Amino acid sequence: MASTPSAAGKTLGLGIIGCGNISTSYLRLAPLFKGLEVRAVADVNMEAAKARAAEFNVRAQSVEDLLANKDVDVVINLTIPDAHFPVTKAILEAGKHAYSEKPLVLSLDQGKALRDLAAAKGLAVGCAPDTFLGGAHQQARALLDEGRVGTITAGCAAVLNHGMEHWHPTPDFFFLPGAGPMLDLGPYYVANLINLLGPVKRVGALTSSAQSERTISNGPRNGQTVPVKTPTNIHALLEFHSGATINLSTSWDVWHHKRNHFELYGTEGTLYVPDPNFFGGPVEVAERDGKLEAVAPWDHPFGKVNQNHNGRELANYRTAGLADMVQALIGGRDARCSLERTLHGVDVMMACLTSGETGQFVTLTTTCSRPAALGPDEARALLI
Repeated sequence: MASTPSAAGKTLGLGIIGCGNISTSYLRLAPLFKGLEVRAVADVNMEAAKARAAEFNVRAQSVEDLLANKDVDVVINLTIPDAHFPVTKAILEAGKHAYSEKPLVLSLDQGKALRDLAAAKGLAVGCAPDTFLGGAHQQARALLDEGRVGTITAGCAAVLNHGMEHWHPTPDFFFLPGAGPMLDLGPYYVANLINLLGPVKRVGALTSSAQSERTISNGPRNGQTVPVKTPTNIHALLEFHSGATINLSTSWDVWHHKRNHFELYGTEGTLYVPDPNFFGGPVEVAERDGKLEAVAPWDHPFGKVNQNHNGRELANYRTAGLADMVQALIGGRDARCSLERTLHGVDVMMACLTSGETGQFVTLTTTCSRPAALGPDEARALLI
């Protein structure tokens, strides 16, 4: 079984399964953080593993050999969503802690199975997204916690565009059950709602799809069509245990819109939160006088620009959630990107889809606590 260090200054060895594009973010950013070191990568395509290993000077192994590697304590699951459950299950069965890209699983039953297996083996499971740990979202959290806009009673969150087939060369899986805009992009929004407001009590939703197939408009498969087998237009109403009611819209059937990504309405004002898909961005407040104020960004390390993506200056600290989980293991505390919160997030998203199918409100069967806030000092403590 993988070790669980209890003393400060310890380092846990990391292995990565899945050497696609997202692996470069973890391999590039992991060296920024304390307590973790990437020691091996694996992929079902050994050539992909070797190429990534050579690029980042780590060891390439088969999946089986990586799971048996005694130098690896935590395995990062970066496979396609349909493989998340069996791969994370295999990681736990190998006696290692697991951290997965979103979504953790494609059903609540799968999530509960991982929860039970992890508990039986005394292992931790964490899951992205960790963007809610970004400087902008943690500053929004601090403003809420200090009562700047009073008690949140309502709000809206929206991620609306026209899908993946315009830029992704192999978008097929995005339109299959287990994906769609709710399970692909919804995790960022749901995780931040849990960060800001806590757990959800029940949901109701309307779902549809504007097209039965999509046409790829880029790459070598340009002009080919892919079938749509899951809703691509979901508009949900979330009732939180706090009493807040939030409209959450996720759609790939929108060509253009002027909706903000995230607005929270309180008894003393309105809080505008930037896109939860990213770590940074502007935070704005309008109090009872109705004057919109740009909040001066605080000195939070996970809000600092460190990447230029297609000409856009971004703060990207993917791996922060993993680093926090590793320090939680070392220090014996709760991880912010915990299985408990991830499982609740899965429950929320699956309940939205179920409500769309049945036409009924769905009361959630899981709950969770709000994660601990991650202020500037706590964030710096994660960095080398």
